[in-house]
Amino acid sequence: MTDLKLQVIPLGGLGEFGMNITAIRYGEDIIVVDCGMMFPDAELLGVDLVMPDLTFLKENQAQVRAVILTHGHEDHIGAVPYFLSEIDVPVYGTAFTLALVERRLEEYDLEKEPRLIKVKPKQAIAVGPFKIEFIHVTHSIVSAVALAITTPLGVIIHTGDFKVDPTPTDNELFDLHTLADYGKRGVLLLLSDSTNSDRPGYTESERAVRPRMEEVFSRSENRILVSCFSSSIHRIQLVLDLAEEYGRRVAVIGRSMVSVTEIAHAHGLLSIPDGILLRPQDVMGLAREKVAILVSGTQGEPMSALSRVAVDNHKHISVDKGDTVVLSSRIIPGNEKAIFRMIDHMSRRGADVMYGSMNPPLHVSGHGSVEEMKLVLNLVRPRYFMPIHGEYRQLTKHARLAEHLRFAGLEETFIMDTGDVLEFDHHGARKAGKVTVGHVCIDSGSVEDVVQEMVIRDRRLLSEDGIVLPIIAINRNTGKLESPPEIVMRGFQTGEDGPAFLDAARQLVIKTLEGSNHEEKTDWGVMKEKIRADLKRHIVKQTSKRPLIMPVILEV
Repeated sequence: MTDLKLQVIPLGGLGEFGMNITAIRYGEDIIVVDCGMMFPDAELLGVDLVMPDLTFLKENQAQVRAVILTHGHEDHIGAVPYFLSEIDVPVYGTAFTLALVERRLEEYDLEKEPRLIKVKPKQAIAVGPFKIEFIHVTHSIVSAVALAITTPLGVIIHTGDFKVDPTPTDNELFDLHTLADYGKRGVLLLLSDSTNSDRPGYTESERAVRPRMEEVFSRSENRILVSCFSSSIHRIQLVLDLAEEYGRRVAVIGRSMVSVTEIAHAHGLLSIPDGILLRPQDVMGLAREKVAILVSGTQGEPMSALSRVAVDNHKHISVDKGDTVVLSSRIIPGNEKAIFRMIDHMSRRGADVMYGSMNPPLHVSGHGSVEEMKLVLNLVRPRYFMPIHGEYRQLTKHARLAEHLRFAGLEETFIMDTGDVLEFDHHGARKAGKVTVGHVCIDSGSVEDVVQEMVIRDRRLLSEDGIVLPIIAINRNTGKLESPPEIVMRGFQTGEDGPAFLDAARQLVIKTLEGSNHEEKTDWGVMKEKIRADLKRHIVKQTSKRPLIMPVILEV
């Protein structure tokens, strides 16, 4: 019997939404499942993207064999360029998933040509001691797969993101039979999506959206603008089909919408009726009742196509009175203000904006609800269970769903934090320490523009308490002041006694300079720090605020 241990190490995606990445290690071999990014919350000022900290993988770089992708959503593939800039290994995924990865890679200048290897559902590959079979699942994006990873100690099933859609629009059913076969043969560990563990029942089928969309197309007498996630190929197909049925032509607006539509069409996953597409520049010249527009920007992103249309700042499209705008997507928590502001702008222009919960729905989730999670648990019947993908409350709710399986061979459920190590050997499973994990903040989309924690802290200070710039002109020969110090303040409020406060600050700077010896006066670094420290004490004492203080010394 082997003495080597099997380890499952979540490096992101637990206790948070997004940034899904998991390392699976056996002996001297590591495979990485998914490599996603996360969009920043409001506290990460000026940060565009958040990537996982790859310290553990970089420290064990010689052991990393491959990245295996479950599907093409940004929270599962967004960090692949960042990963490949650090660690050069092959990346496996379905053709559509890899096409989306290629699109992201175009924005980066990697030293080596990436090795992207296409796979299909029901196909199995060998990577070191691991044998990986790809199992088709239904989700809000096409070509999504679960993974059956056979290791020397047993089988690990990783569901990726899924819902059990009984009537998918492309008629590609969730491959429950293969999942059940593995369950019969015995599964060591199940890693399963927990996103909707707080939603009872079943998630509605993608086909449930059609009745509401049909109603929109049948009753709208003017332009129809539909905004959905650009990865929702089924939703895009529905709009194209209904436009053809109701005699409308379709313009596709927004970089991501155009790009993903082209990729899906090239891979035979999107059927575009002949002559239906309309150039954006021709939209306003066509009769309003003959136009439908697919536009990206459902979350109110400031520079997205829909946000620019909402404020009449798009070069080709505008919203007029009587137009119908459909937001066929969920409101991601944290984006409410931006989305409702955008809806307000379009409502002011007289548009009928449809959003939120309706029956029939405008949008259905891509994640399984409680009953679907139970179905997967009952089919797989794992020896050990670890909920993944979700915040801690969702992980714990999912763990409770598995309690009834204790009579069917489930030995233990592990609710893990990012960085925890779940270790297996022939004796069983246990938590075994932690590895280094964290967030890497990226500015302006480039993997070279990593934002340090100190920079984010300074930005937070600036946003809360502003900045104070003491400007001092000193004679380089004598070390004496050439003129009284200037105090420039931005975003910092002194209250009613502003002039008196400024005068006291100037006097303090003069006092600090006069109290310094000749050696200190000739070392600008020392002087700046002394002025900063004295001024900080004074401002905190007077105002209880902590602005960023940056002394500027001019040599005259």
